[in-house]
Amino acid sequence: MTPVSSHSPHGRSPLRTVQVLGGGNAASGAHVRSLAAGLVARGVRVTVCAPADADHTYGFTGTGADHVHVPRSSDPGSVAALRAACTDADLVHAHGLHASFRTVLALSGRRTPLVVTWHDRTHADGPRGHFLRVLERRVVKAATVVLGTTSALVDRARRTGARDARLAAVSLPGTRTPPGPEDPDRLRPKIRAELGATGRPLLIAVGSLERRRGYTTLLDAAHAWSRLDPVPLVVVAGEGQLRGELQRRIEDEELPVRLLGRRDDVSDLLAAADLALLPGRSEARSPFAQEALHARVPLVATGAGGIPELVGDAAELVPYGNARALADAVVRLLDDPDRRELLKERGTRQAATWPTEDETVAQVLSVYDELTRPRPLA
Repeated sequence: MTPVSSHSPHGRSPLRTVQVLGGGNAASGAHVRSLAAGLVARGVRVTVCAPADADHTYGFTGTGADHVHVPRSSDPGSVAALRAACTDADLVHAHGLHASFRTVLALSGRRTPLVVTWHDRTHADGPRGHFLRVLERRVVKAATVVLGTTSALVDRARRTGARDARLAAVSLPGTRTPPGPEDPDRLRPKIRAELGATGRPLLIAVGSLERRRGYTTLLDAAHAWSRLDPVPLVVVAGEGQLRGELQRRIEDEELPVRLLGRRDDVSDLLAAADLALLPGRSEARSPFAQEALHARVPLVATGAGGIPELVGDAAELVPYGNARALADAVVRLLDDPDRRELLKERGTRQAATWPTEDETVAQVLSVYDELTRPRPLA
């Protein structure tokens, strides 16, 4: 591979980039940390502009990058803080719609190249939906390059008016706590016993307890699994505003579901699971889907967003919001060990096609080099 330059467009000092994150979700936060680490290792000066709690969560400064606290969009001082942080930048890279819009405002009147990455699409209806579409148009028309994590996002950016939209290489950073020294064959029954899944199938879902994650559909589907013998146990790792509502349903309807709250041992939970479930929508490059395939755990997911493009034929795909289809897919897989083994093998092959962290950084740096390279005089 041809080395990519990390020098400034003037050739006198290392390239200085600013990464802008609005707090973000787990996928974008982990991506920015991975990107910062790779860029710093290649001699690029990196400043990450994000709320202080994001640095505490993702450890941007631990990569060698600088961190500047920039309040969330609801704070009236956020644009001014961002404008100051971007003063000497050779290039600014914003992640997510709200962070990108504030960056467009902060760079108003400057000629600094702006790269925008869309990690996912924001869903909303009514007046808020109209407002978000206005933001999208403003962002894509101001951006020098828009990177989309799925083909659908790239197409959407082009339809919205982007002058240059490209498919982004986005890897799965190593964000989970790695397994300890304990033998995995011993760890699996230990975790299953702790969860109450000894002698019964264990199904796992991971993600914040939000409406778009499809947990209402998951609970609807759990009624069908309650009639199986033995009854599968569904565990959900995540926290959020729906916890009370979901817990009440679990108790009132006596569903075989446990809400585990936030967990830092998702890799271990996956290693103990028989199936992984992804019932939500608006998943572009779902970290959990990638982890499941890497861990050789058969996945049942909705065919929404970027999931079909991500997993190919390595998962059982069902319509979003269709509890019957979700329940039936799980029952079929639990009854068909050959199908589960086939999905494990397909998952391994599919995961091998995804970009590595090194390839992701190389692609992004090549875009930076293209946008900051001095143009010949006419």
